[in-house]
Amino acid sequence: MQQQKRQPELVEGNLPVFVFPTELIFYADDQSTHKQVLTLYNPYEFALKFKVLCTTPNKYVVVDATGAVKPQCCVDIVIRHRDVRASYYGVIDKFRLQVSEQSQRKALGKKEIIATLLPSAKEQQQQKEEEEKRIKEHLAESVFFEQTLCQPENRTASSGPSLLTVFLGVVCVAALMLPTLGDMESLVPLYLHLSVNQKLVAAYVLGLITMVILRT
Repeated sequence: MQQQKRQPELVEGNLPVFVFPTELIFYADDQSTHKQVLTLYNPYEFALKFKVLCTTPNKYVVVDATGAVKPQCCVDIVIRHRDVRASYYGVIDKFRLQVSEQSQRKALGKKEIIATLLPSAKEQQQQKEEEEKRIKEHLAESVFFEQTLCQPENRTASSGPSLLTVFLGVVCVAALMLPTLGDMESLVPLYLHLSVNQKLVAAYVLGLITMVILRT
């Protein structure tokens, strides 16, 4: 009776496989990353057999590439990178984790894990920080570019500064008058304290608004 209830789940290739992580990153300059661990979870009511396959087995050592995991338990699979060389930097390899029921040979489910060798963890972090910095600078330039495009329309619409320009000027002045972060003697609530960079932006925008008002 129990076999009939779970039979629909045991369709070949359709059983979900739960493994973490799904991506392995090895760094050539950090030997501690040359050993990675995959954790296979079995949330089902029956035991599972597993097998680990790899597209480039000559580059890796998989400890216990085959084994079993009990119902509602997990097992760790250790993977070591044994061929760290510059020609492999950035190359994406793939592992395939296949699972089956202990009494059967057919694969009930499979999961692919990608593996990449990178030269340095520090270089990777620096590239990420530089990319984030470029994105922030681009967004800031886009905001100021849109403001300068709106200025001619404001001048042609009326002889004096628009209400939006005046409002932005008042907001910038108020921002400059608020206390700076780290000023513990101020009675103003902490969430109204601005950083130095925020005040510099407010001062820059106020300068642009002042030029617009003087030209109108």
